[in-house]
Amino acid sequence: MERQKKIDEAVKRMKELKIFDDTIKSFQEGKVSQSIQGFMYWIDENTENNLAQKIADFEAENNAIVYYVIASNTNFGMLYNLLFVGDNEEEWEYEHEDIADNYVFSYVINVDEPMFSEFGTIVVDQQYGGLVRVG
Repeated sequence: MERQKKIDEAVKRMKELKIFDDTIKSFQEGKVSQSIQGFMYWIDENTENNLAQKIADFEAENNAIVYYVIASNTNFGMLYNLLFVGDNEEEWEYEHEDIADNYVFSYVINVDEPMFSEFGTIVVDQQYGGLVRVG
């Protein structure tokens, strides 16, 4: 599938999630942001835990586009919730329905226990201009 089609889909999802317009514009220019307790930061090669490389590896392995990351420090480890658009276009409509209810399908990287990294649906909410995982 064409990369630009996934980028367009990611922008649509970002708008549905009410992510700041400037963050969306920066994504369209190639920058991915992460939210830490709702505060947004750009991801680059200096970001903690080699996050930029983890995103690049995920995108290459899954033919996906990561459009936003929610960092969550939990009792079971540091988590990076990668919000992404994959190749399965048939699922996009269902994913939009979920987003309307604050559910987002993501890939969760568990930094402290990598074997517990997995795909799944998370619950998100707005806080301080960014997104936080609440479930």
